[in-house]
Amino acid sequence: MKEYKLESLIYYSKAFAHKEHIVEKSTKDIQEKLNDFASKGYRLISTDATDFGFAVYFYLYFEKDA
Repeated sequence: MKEYKLESLIYYSKAFAHKEHIVEKSTKDIQEKLNDFASKGYRLISTDATDFGFAVYFYLYFEKDA
């Protein structure tokens, strides 16, 4: 039996920020999430991302043996 978790992260575009600001912020946050879930025995099985208006949504799907 597997146990699954979904983690969602949302980032908003800033009109006067440099063009890489979402990549820089999300990379740090996503790495922290990966480390946190890995320490609890989860592994990353899939990712997805979408945008809507000024927001970018990242979805991280994790699983572990229950």
